[in-house]
Amino acid sequence: MAAKRTKVDAAASSTRLAPLSKTPTGIKGLDALTLGGLPTGRPTLLCGAAGCGKTLFAMTFLVNGINKFGEPGVLMSFEERARDLETNVASLGYDVAELVERKQLVIDHVYIERAEIEESGEYDLEGLFVRLGHAIDSIGAKRVVLDTIEALFSGLDDTAILRSELRRLFAWLKDKGVTAIITGERGDGQLTRYGIEEYVSDCVILLDNRVEDQVTTRRLRVVKYRGSSHGTNEYPFLIDEHGISVLPITSAELGHRISHESVPTGVPGLDDMLGIRGYFRGSSILISGLAGTGKSTFASAFVNAACERGERCLFFAFEESPDQIVRNMASVGLKLDQHIDSGLLDFQAARPSLYGFEMHLARMNRDIEEFAPQVIVVDPISAFRGPSSEIHSTLIRLADICKSKGITALFTSLSSSGEQMSESERSVSSLMDTWISLKDTEANGERNRVLYLLKSRGMNHSKQLREYQLTNHGIHMVDAYVGPDGVLTGTARIAQEAREREAGLSRKQATERRRREVARKRAALDRQIAELRAALETEEAEMATLIEQEEARELAHGSERSEMAAIRGVRS
Repeated sequence: MAAKRTKVDAAASSTRLAPLSKTPTGIKGLDALTLGGLPTGRPTLLCGAAGCGKTLFAMTFLVNGINKFGEPGVLMSFEERARDLETNVASLGYDVAELVERKQLVIDHVYIERAEIEESGEYDLEGLFVRLGHAIDSIGAKRVVLDTIEALFSGLDDTAILRSELRRLFAWLKDKGVTAIITGERGDGQLTRYGIEEYVSDCVILLDNRVEDQVTTRRLRVVKYRGSSHGTNEYPFLIDEHGISVLPITSAELGHRISHESVPTGVPGLDDMLGIRGYFRGSSILISGLAGTGKSTFASAFVNAACERGERCLFFAFEESPDQIVRNMASVGLKLDQHIDSGLLDFQAARPSLYGFEMHLARMNRDIEEFAPQVIVVDPISAFRGPSSEIHSTLIRLADICKSKGITALFTSLSSSGEQMSESERSVSSLMDTWISLKDTEANGERNRVLYLLKSRGMNHSKQLREYQLTNHGIHMVDAYVGPDGVLTGTARIAQEAREREAGLSRKQATERRRREVARKRAALDRQIAELRAALETEEAEMATLIEQEEARELAHGSERSEMAAIRGVRS
């Protein structure tokens, strides 16, 4: 008996550990946060208020199932006619009529009129089951959508019968083995109108269309998912001509793969200021400064250099149109139009007020997925208005997306005019690996531009302020010049250089005069020495003559004494 229990327990354990089978929706981001898709062979409740996109989500689920996974589908609508549905989803690029003609999709409109419904005896859905079962069997459908469940039960007031029939409907769908989406309207104080659908569904997804500060943002939340873990937060999603995209989950762990590769900035003098002669690939760069300091020009120079290397670049513009940026950059020698024509550069321009922060993030994420760039530019992030915490959160997620894909991201930001850094600028700058500050200096009645690196993680970098000029041939970095009162720029620099040249010439002339004076003194001294040497030599010659004369006299005197002695007869 013990052995038998062990085998049974092992079999039960094996059953419990079997992973839940999932059916991918094909909707970008949704499959990521559900870790694979919707539960296969089980019903999923998709609920939300009017206008949040329930029908479009459901239709996308069916169309993607046919086109991407080869799974036919059935849509049973209780509100919209088939022709209206075909027209509505055509804006997403779906040719529903063709799918119906190919017998891969069945759209069945069931008209229900409350006044025509009579409750006599026991109310059931047998007729619906027969109709839906025939549609499923006719094409071998694997996916089913019922839109919406409130219309199906609109004529039923008996709560007990309602609950019973809802349970029967969900059980019938499970028995058919189809992966089903059932749409429902948002109720008061509960997820749905009747409050029972969310309890009998294996997966519940809540859609929300929220308006804050006159800006609409669509959000999605997986309320429950039996047998599977899932993302539990709210995620923005976007519906436009490209379809539906949901912002994916960003990693809570800082485990991004890094690169040691250097990416040139597009400005040779700026490369010299960075220890690796450029930015790290996959890093985040912030260029901040007042209006007119050339933030967009530095960003465009970076993009131009990347495109010349054959890299794909995506430029998100929030203040200027693409044509305006291309025209303005041509004045500094940057021909961005040629990169657009080659397909290496793509502009995505929108007003910041068009969407909320999260919707902008969802749109940018979708564009990044589709274009697959190596470099992106966001110009400027200061165009967004709202709580700094929301801006900070949005940029964290965007930077996280870029780092996970190895994309080098450059952000520009308009600085405040005062010396104090704004709260949003402080919060944003902490996310950046490299921070470049551009500023204006006013002296001698003129304005000049200077640049300095506030930080660049992972490398040594210049601490020097550098003047730069926007010329017809790009950005020219002027060599650092420090005068007595600090860094000088413009005419002040020229005047100081002239003064220093004049002072240098004066010092040179004074030195030359001193050298000539020393030479003159040396020559005079040499003459004196020559004269003294000549006088000394004369005296020495005279002394030698005197000595010779004295010796001659001594010799002559000795000879005379000898002769006198001989004469006197004296013998020696």
